[in-house]
Amino acid sequence: MNTHVIINGENIQGSAETFKVLNPANEEVITEIASATPEQVNQAVQAATEAFKQWKNISDEEINNSFSKIANDIRQEKKEIARLITLEQGKPLGLAEFEVEAGASWIEYIASLEIPVETIQEPGGKTIQVYNRPLGVVASITPWNWPFMIAVWHLFPALKTKNCIVNKPSEYTPLSTVKLVEIINRHVPKGVCSVVLGTGKVGQVLSEHPDIAKVTFTGSTRTGQSILSHSVNTLKGVVLELGGNDVGIVLDDIDVDSTAEKIFGSAFLNAGQTCAALKRLYVHENIYEDLIHKLVEIAERQVVGDGQEENTTFGPVQNRMQFNKVKALIEDAIAQGGELLTQAPVLPENGYYIAPTLIANLREGVALVDEEQFGPALPIIKFSEIDDVIQRANQSSFGLGGSVWSQNIEKAQEIANQLECGTVWINSHADLSPAAPFGGWKLSGLGYSFGLDGLLLFTKKQAIHISR
Repeated sequence: MNTHVIINGENIQGSAETFKVLNPANEEVITEIASATPEQVNQAVQAATEAFKQWKNISDEEINNSFSKIANDIRQEKKEIARLITLEQGKPLGLAEFEVEAGASWIEYIASLEIPVETIQEPGGKTIQVYNRPLGVVASITPWNWPFMIAVWHLFPALKTKNCIVNKPSEYTPLSTVKLVEIINRHVPKGVCSVVLGTGKVGQVLSEHPDIAKVTFTGSTRTGQSILSHSVNTLKGVVLELGGNDVGIVLDDIDVDSTAEKIFGSAFLNAGQTCAALKRLYVHENIYEDLIHKLVEIAERQVVGDGQEENTTFGPVQNRMQFNKVKALIEDAIAQGGELLTQAPVLPENGYYIAPTLIANLREGVALVDEEQFGPALPIIKFSEIDDVIQRANQSSFGLGGSVWSQNIEKAQEIANQLECGTVWINSHADLSPAAPFGGWKLSGLGYSFGLDGLLLFTKKQAIHISR
């Protein structure tokens, strides 16, 4: 495995303090990595600045060919990349392989997009052509929950729009991202895509660098607010994909068995460590008991363990801090009258394991309902009136996503229209598409990812007026 920073296409040993990368399944040290120094971060930015002089003029065909080669290499090395993801992040190998394959497909979709040129004809014969030009050098800071996939989401829109980019992955999960940048550098000129490693201090140096034109960040709302405040000094653009507390509203006309399977997957995929996971579930009183009974049945058949083991369906929480947070939220919810519905199996002694946990009879004002848990615990809340549940759903300070579950699509759409969030699904949740914009309202973010809307956030407009 490569544990170097990659600057100007070269593997370079970090020169600052070291940090340990742990396997969350057993808390053993996978490797120890030397962080990048501020000087090395500057070298990466300067190399990108120099590379941009040529990269901004590259043809779309050359970029698309490079993307195709990168996607092919990713598929060729899928098992190796998936093994790195499982080692550092904890998810089962099958899910890690899905992450890698989805990343390759996402790259191919981005390659298929065309950056538009708008032509405006004015009276008198003047023509105006509006171009979407590259920004320059973009900084990318990526999280630990889907380390490979979210790196793809950051890097390739920036590269497609002819920017250069420097990435800082989470110090918890750097290995799969280094592998991705290694593959990218086989097919792009030196300096176009670099990666620097380290803790949040390295990310701060990168995001505050005066030669960075834009910062794209996925992570906590608190860190996103800090990046936004620092961006003011140099008028940087920012794209922030932050926390969510996604609501699911289940009406009483659903098929309980099939809906329960979908809801469980939406809430507990990746052990609940997904920004757009279903995080609070409101169930109509007429089907409340039936649905929670089915959800408990699904939860208790999960095999919790090391993601490298073939029969594991449910991996650990990724790190000690998040493990402690989720445990505390569960304990607080029970102390405030919540009913623990699931019985935890015997869990491995070492590792950050929490079995999928369902807690009923909760209300707003309990932290597990009001805050983002980002882990394998789901609060379930009974409701009777549609207007009331919409109002309760919208009380959240987050607005990333939500879902409505019903066989009556027209009624579900009426409810969806009233939810205060960037994405609403009907009869699914967290089912992302590379073609549709994805972004948060309220404290869940600024800007958009995906589709043409997300792509064009890495460009600036230039209008050329032509008079004859």
